[in-house]
Amino acid sequence: MTRIAPLIALLGPLAVTAPAQADTSPYAGPYAGEETREIKALSESDLDELRRGGGWGLALAAELNGVPGPAHLLELKDRIGLSAAQVEAIEAIFARMQADARAAGARLIAAEAAIEAAFRAGDLGPEELRALIDRAAAARADLRHVHLLRHLETPPLLSADQIARYNALRGYGVGGPCDMVPEGHDPAMWRKHNNCEE
Repeated sequence: MTRIAPLIALLGPLAVTAPAQADTSPYAGPYAGEETREIKALSESDLDELRRGGGWGLALAAELNGVPGPAHLLELKDRIGLSAAQVEAIEAIFARMQADARAAGARLIAAEAAIEAAFRAGDLGPEELRALIDRAAAARADLRHVHLLRHLETPPLLSADQIARYNALRGYGVGGPCDMVPEGHDPAMWRKHNNCEE
């Protein structure tokens, strides 16, 4: 005891001036920190993806079932052996997809911002909530249609060998989607959309 007392006396002033520890409450929820988002339902990376016309994981039903889309076909055009005519046709599909996806993405952002604003205002009723949700759901459906439609438009331009080469280069058939992030995808976004555990 006699050795501990001088140590406590020495550390006492430090303990008083030490900064408060971060809250390590066991009740902190999984969304802690997200309350600072501009639109709570959309992260900054979500907003960036929507604004640039990115796929946002909405075409996985096509992509992972062997139906390639224009963006990644263009990225791999030399390795797949696309002809100049194929590249030109796929570039036209991609340009339409980008324009339509940006417009649909803007509508989705606006719809989510309207939901956000209604909750901030605090005077939201059930009917208005339903209408706001329906508007956001319609915008998301439009966006998904844009991306999946372009996946339907590209395979007729390709040979079976080119599609097989595309799927091999993207890593499909090698394992589950969590085993390998395909070239051209943001790893965090890919894992999120494929429900991969971190």
